[in-house]
Amino acid sequence: MSRADTMHRVRFAAVLLLLAFTLAGCNTAPKRDPEYAPVRPVPPAPLPEANGAIFRAGYETSWFENLRARRAGDMLTIKLTERMTANKAAKTDVAKDNTTAISNPTILGSTPQFNAPGFIPLASNQDNTLGFGLESSNKFAGKGSSEQSNLLQGDITVTVTEVLANGYLMVRGEKRIGINQGNEYIRLSGIVRPIDIDADNTVLSTRLADPTIVYVGDGAVADSNVVGWLARFFVSSLFPF
Repeated sequence: MSRADTMHRVRFAAVLLLLAFTLAGCNTAPKRDPEYAPVRPVPPAPLPEANGAIFRAGYETSWFENLRARRAGDMLTIKLTERMTANKAAKTDVAKDNTTAISNPTILGSTPQFNAPGFIPLASNQDNTLGFGLESSNKFAGKGSSEQSNLLQGDITVTVTEVLANGYLMVRGEKRIGINQGNEYIRLSGIVRPIDIDADNTVLSTRLADPTIVYVGDGAVADSNVVGWLARFFVSSLFPF
């Protein structure tokens, strides 16, 4: 293959890659998460043939039934009232000093002293001996603090996915909002007690058991707030310095 053909193939691949990025950037529609997809109500069983009775158990209609969610597929509005504040501070001071001294030993009634080429006496009036001293000092001081505050308010309507044996309701749902070159997603799941549901079919998010509340976004604004992979390496525990 000639050099001109190779350059032509490289330019063609670069154009295709640029076109793919352009088309990907034009597709700004919110994406559905199948994990938070709504659940359709279970269709009732067909009515049995009439047997002449006025009332048939299981197929009666309640004239005084309220609007609270109670079956799979029913809708329930969750009022997001999440407010959390956390503070943490830590301080550590460590100091350690060591001093070790070994005097010149006595061997067979005498203390050895010697002069050898390359050895420098410890003092001008004495020769080298076998005694030595060691001193070390280590100090460490560390201080850290952390403060976090979160506030999430709003409403999201979810669907009942399952009715547990004790009557509690498992709910989940997702709200997708497309805003000018970006999308916002609110995803929620949890377990609701029917007694916590208000008369207007709403419940506070603080009443959810095992809650999962996710508020994320994508698009140009979200990408600008993401730290690059190289910068993440320099602030991670993998960076040795």
